Order: sequence, then structure tokens, then C-alpha cells
Amino acid sequence: MNKFALTVENLTKIYFSSKNKKQNKALNKLNFEVKQGEVFGLLGPNGAGKTTFLSILGGTVEKTSGKVNVWGFDLDSNPRQVRASVGIVPQEVNLDAFFSPKKLLELQAGLYGVTKKDQITDLILKMVALEDKADAYSRSLSGGMKRRLLIAKAMVHQPPILILDEPTAGVDVELRNNLWENVKKLNREGVTIILTTHYLLEAQEMCDRVAIINKGNLVALDTTEKLIERIKTKKINFKVKNIDIHKKLEMREIKFKINSENSISITYEKNSLNFEEIFNYLNQKGIEIEDISTEDGDLEDVFVQLTKH
Repeated sequence: MNKFALTVENLTKIYFSSKNKKQNKALNKLNFEVKQGEVFGLLGPNGAGKTTFLSILGGTVEKTSGKVNVWGFDLDSNPRQVRASVGIVPQEVNLDAFFSPKKLLELQAGLYGVTKKDQITDLILKMVALEDKADAYSRSLSGGMKRRLLIAKAMVHQPPILILDEPTAGVDVELRNNLWENVKKLNREGVTIILTTHYLLEAQEMCDRVAIINKGNLVALDTTEKLIERIKTKKINFKVKNIDIHKKLEMREIKFKINSENSISITYEKNSLNFEEIFNYLNQKGIEIEDISTEDGDLEDVFVQLTKH
């Protein structure tokens, strides 16, 4: 078995406008790989091409060119095996209100051709902590339970890859944390997770590696740690004792901002100078420092820098 769960080579999708005969490249020669067993983040602003990519994997959109290999199966020669290797959890809650979770999973398994004796409905309900609600109407479930039921639906055919498309959009913090606990549990059991999200802190905490796409192009692909290392700017906040808010502070390659009589913030290039030089300069200016806090770049800074959003 290939050590990669997903391999994408020069994947391109072009939409043709019949009105003005123009071409729109939704995806432009994408190249990346997702390792088996990892949590992989796919990020990008609205219109970046994420939905197009997921639709190609799900079989609802045809690619223009390039190759996609899922769990050892080529999309062109084995489309059914590719779809069987993937479980997609959509953004929208698309559940029949009058079916119970158990009935919904049994119906979904039947649609995938899973025979009655091979269905693991009870086990899946237990995995997403819904065994107590197995026979309840879906309409009676809470928002968080409905999200977990969507994950259960995507798992009925036991796919090795689970794709979560904005799974926590519109849910509160408690439900989000609960959902991620379930996802982490599935990942520990060997399921490869591909995640799209607009919550960048979420991606930073959850993902082993992250790909950022913008206007159909891959603009970054690395571990979250290495992506964050790309941010060159460092910010330091000083709590000080009674500074004149009109005081002039100037230093090579440093931007000073006096926020109030008790607060100064500075930004500078990490590699341009060391912290001791800044500290000595403030002492020379007679500024009494009471406390210091630093702000390092996070994935959101990388995202903004690379996509200009």
C-alpha cells in the first residue's frame, strides 16, 4: 500500500463561460500529497478552489486535467473505489428530520452497497457518542449531535479518509471542542483526516500539515510550525510607568507605538536586532518597564501574508 492517502498531480479545473467565452481556472496545476494517518488542513479564502477540489474527490465535478490518486486508486480508472475510500462531511446539515440516527446510518450504508451483515451501525454510533440517541428522531437532536451524526453518515462504509468541510461553522465553542475530540479519536484509530476551515487557530491546533490555496494556486504547504516560522515580524508589549504619550521614540528598524501612559508596543524584524538592544534603549530614555509580553506570529498571520486577505 502506498504510504500516501492522497496524491494530487497537476490537478486543473477550468470552467468555461458560455456568455463571454472566457476561461476561469478554479484549480491551477495543484500538486500535493496527504500522508496516511495525518490530519491535513486545506485552507484558503472564499473562491480559492477548496469546494471545487472536494467536489472532484466526491465525483460531482469532473477535473479538466491532472491526476488524483486516493488510497492507491486512480480517479480516472477506478472512480468507484476512490469514492468508496472517502467519506465527506458537508458544511450543511442534511438530515431527514423523521429518521432516527440508526435508520439514517442503515440507509446510507445500503446506498454504498454495504450488506446488512457487514454494517457496523452500533459501533459507529458509539464512536460519535450517539448510542443513547440511536432511536430518537433526528429533529430532536442538538446542533452538536447533528454534526456528529454527519460524521457517522460519512463513516458507514468505513472509508480510510474522512474529509471535513467547515465542520464547526456556526457552532459554539463547547460543541466545537466536543466535535474535535471525536475527530481526534477517529484519527488515533487510523483514519486520515482532511480538514477545510475558516478558523485558522483551529487548523493550527489540529493539523499536522497545512496547504494554503489562493485563486486555484497552491501558495504554501508545510507543517504548521514551519509555516509560522515564515512570519518575520515580532511584536512586544511593554507595561511602563507614566510615560509621556508625546515622547519621541526612534530606533533603527523598529516601529514604536505609545498606546497610553502605561503601554508601549513595538514591532520589528526578528533577525534585524536582538531584544537587549531594545531594552537598553528604553532604559536610556528613562522609561521604567514594569512588565513585558510578546506576540509571535500564528497561522492567521501566514494566511494573510500569503493570500493578502
